[in-house]
Amino acid sequence: MKTLELHFVTGGGKTARLTIEQPQEPIHPKDVKNAMQSIIDSGVFIDSEGNTYEEMKAARLVERTVTEYSLD
Repeated sequence: MKTLELHFVTGGGKTARLTIEQPQEPIHPKDVKNAMQSIIDSGVFIDSEGNTYEEMKAARLVERTVTEYSLD
């Protein structure tokens, strides 16, 4: 499964992360940057201390593979 992780710096100087499961591909960096700026501008998201997301820190696409083994 793939996830898109968006990392922000909050008003308190901490890092906050939003995770989007199964993002639409291909992912265009310009679109990600615009979306992140919209999130910041909206002021909708806050951390546990009430600080809003203030600046972009990073974005990354994570692909995870899980292999299960029978224990019988």
